[in-house]
Amino acid sequence: MDDDGRKIRLLLADSQLLFRQAVLRGLEGEEDLAIVGEAGNGLQALSEAERVRPDVVFLGTTIWDQDGAGLVSELRARLPRCRVVILADNDDQSILAEVIEEGASGYVTKESPLADLGAAARSVHRGETVVPGRMLGDLIETLLHRQRTQLEAFRRMSRLTPREREVLGLLTEGADKNTIARALVISPQTARTHIQNILTKLGLHSRLEAVAYVMRNRLLEDHAEAVG
Repeated sequence: MDDDGRKIRLLLADSQLLFRQAVLRGLEGEEDLAIVGEAGNGLQALSEAERVRPDVVFLGTTIWDQDGAGLVSELRARLPRCRVVILADNDDQSILAEVIEEGASGYVTKESPLADLGAAARSVHRGETVVPGRMLGDLIETLLHRQRTQLEAFRRMSRLTPREREVLGLLTEGADKNTIARALVISPQTARTHIQNILTKLGLHSRLEAVAYVMRNRLLEDHAEAVG
């Protein structure tokens, strides 16, 4: 129960029907928990979450594609008070780090006893973070490495002039030098010079590499927040 004596409302999202049924049977006897919705894919998870407004979403890694962390982020954006617990097939440090960075509150493997799911729901509902102890050390190391990498990327980004940041923003949208020239009312040669300067300052070798670098480190949005 929460502080108001209300059951903790759970949404279970996983593509494996038999697994969802097993979880339902395992948790139906818990007096303080109530599964108020199910989903078999990512779109259903978002739709059902908005409809039933759960306190906790159990999000199976079976329902997402290559951008599972983006699904976590979208859930958190739509329902800021909702906690997300990842249901993974096994220990995966890369997935764990990505979802924690995107706002997930917990990570549980499907090999865990069903009682652990109930305990995880209660813990994250109280505002705690649930991560298997065996994965915690590597998680901290991974997050610290990512932080150092992003700080270095931010330092390189700070070398760019405002005009170069504009050009970089257009590059991430798929613009070539001629499109950039028209958008900024400059010559194609000037646009090309800006692109070369950007690559040099960021320590990169191609436009595609620059776009990937920006997206991976969220440079434009983070830099804008910092300077704005």
